[in-house]
Amino acid sequence: MQTIHAIYRNGLLNPIGSIEGIMDDTEVEITISPLKGAVHPLLRFAGIMSAEDADSMLKVVEDEFEKVNPNDWKD
Repeated sequence: MQTIHAIYRNGLLNPIGSIEGIMDDTEVEITISPLKGAVHPLLRFAGIMSAEDADSMLKVVEDEFEKVNPNDWKD
């Protein structure tokens, strides 16, 4: 077993550098693990709130916060 670094682009994993001991057309099993720091920090919050909770929170924001008319900011 070996660890390789690759870039995922356009639906394909592209290894960075050669892979020792693997011939062309060899079927392999891949385990994906993004490098630490490679994922945007906000993505760790994605999916932790249900769609129903998100809709409820959006309704509270819309009901409780002042509506701003963009024309109020013009001279």
